[in-house]
Amino acid sequence: MPTVKALASRILGEFEQAQAELVGKAVILTDGKAGTVENVWLDEMHGLRISIRGHDGKWPVSTIKFAQRAEIG
Repeated sequence: MPTVKALASRILGEFEQAQAELVGKAVILTDGKAGTVENVWLDEMHGLRISIRGHDGKWPVSTIKFAQRAEIG
């Protein structure tokens, strides 16, 4: 079994990756709200939650219906 420190490091690494992939991306939520992801939180009760610029509140990341895809070129 990995040590607690190793598990915590892995969790933080995954969280940082999720932040990098989501912050600044345009999204549409299942309830129709749309905008750019402003911040990402790790909530012990709900998992990852996001805030959208211009909308009050935080939503579970699972409510993202569409996320802008990065274009390379």
